[in-house]
Amino acid sequence: MRKTLLTALICLNFLMPAFSQKQYTPTQDNLKSREDFQDNKFGIFLHWGLYSMLASGEWTMNNNNLNYKEYAKLAEGFYPSKFDAAKWVSDIKASGAKYICITSRHHDGFSMFDTKFSDYNIVKASPFKRDILKELADECHKQGIKLHVYYSHIDWGREDAVWGGTGRGTGRPNPKGDWKSYYAFMNNQLTEILTNYGEIGAVWFDGWWDQQNNKDFDWQLPEQYALIHKLQPGCLIGNNHHQTPFEGEDFQMFERDLPGENSSGLSGQNVSRLPLETCETMNGMWGYKIADKNYKSSKELIHYLVKAAGKNANLLMNVGPQPNGELPLTAVERLKEMGEWMKIYGETIYGTRGGFIEPHTWGVTTQKDNKLYVHVLELQDNAIYLPIGNKKVKSALLYKDKSKLKYAKDKSGILISLPEVPTDIDYVIELTF
Repeated sequence: MRKTLLTALICLNFLMPAFSQKQYTPTQDNLKSREDFQDNKFGIFLHWGLYSMLASGEWTMNNNNLNYKEYAKLAEGFYPSKFDAAKWVSDIKASGAKYICITSRHHDGFSMFDTKFSDYNIVKASPFKRDILKELADECHKQGIKLHVYYSHIDWGREDAVWGGTGRGTGRPNPKGDWKSYYAFMNNQLTEILTNYGEIGAVWFDGWWDQQNNKDFDWQLPEQYALIHKLQPGCLIGNNHHQTPFEGEDFQMFERDLPGENSSGLSGQNVSRLPLETCETMNGMWGYKIADKNYKSSKELIHYLVKAAGKNANLLMNVGPQPNGELPLTAVERLKEMGEWMKIYGETIYGTRGGFIEPHTWGVTTQKDNKLYVHVLELQDNAIYLPIGNKKVKSALLYKDKSKLKYAKDKSGILISLPEVPTDIDYVIELTF
């Protein structure tokens, strides 16, 4: 333990002066990654760890005040015998998703990869003895899908982690923690992830909010962000802090809300000019919960994806894998249903940006080059008026069969006649200018 800590501190002291960045200037690789990220539009979030064994969500350790030493014993029985990285990636690709973001270490502190800086990991502490992150990374690279990594800034089990607003009932001592030790631990783990697992598309941080009541606390994010950008310049950084992005971050995320909305109370921050991403659950929880059968319909999921694209954002849709290593059957079915729709309408989503027509009650628009895709999600009429100003329309087509639509133009917009009152999940009109 002392030797590992000493190594970590030496590593930290060596790296930090060189990586400190007071003003972040993204590299060309980073800017290209941002553009690719926006083009991809759709990813799948995977919340998976020891908590899946208790089948009551990823916050069960905190919510039930489970003793950190007793909770750690779960690792001795964690054996996800049906985990198959190839099947996971294939099922996720079938949805049309272009990237996967998996929890490498959640707030409970258990690492889902083979780390040298803690024995509390999937290889050393469990009988499974396999590096989940490595197998998934290899399969993602093989099947041509990007891998993003979730990483928690807080830890309810480590004694050197500074106490915040959560995890206070786990029984761990040392409220003030040992920040130098814990900070070194995090940066050493991040170095492992960005060195041993090939190209990482993004690091998705979570937990900054745990110290919001401690105004004097400094997460030392600029130095940590500089380390990541030094190791992989093309790797994007996002932080689920529910604030306007900080210096060094490459995309902005919104939890359970579309950009500019705040129905969940977590997304009241201003919308930045960075690439945007909204994350949402397929049912009600992030981690696996056996009692949660409240899955959103494929129509609801497709509408959320389309609305996100119309707000110029990606959708990161969450699935909580089961403790045996399988994705829930209902989730796999929903992924397939989304994929069937994307096979037909993917062109109106991938590579697009939010349309110049603001979202309306009837739906949203996306655009690419000289085409505007009008996504009619809810309309009770067989005509729709679009405020396009004086733009000249070359053609108006019903996207699904390329049939021509009649329209009348005035100085403020265009009135399009539809052959029917739209009943499709997404009735898409294609305008060419």
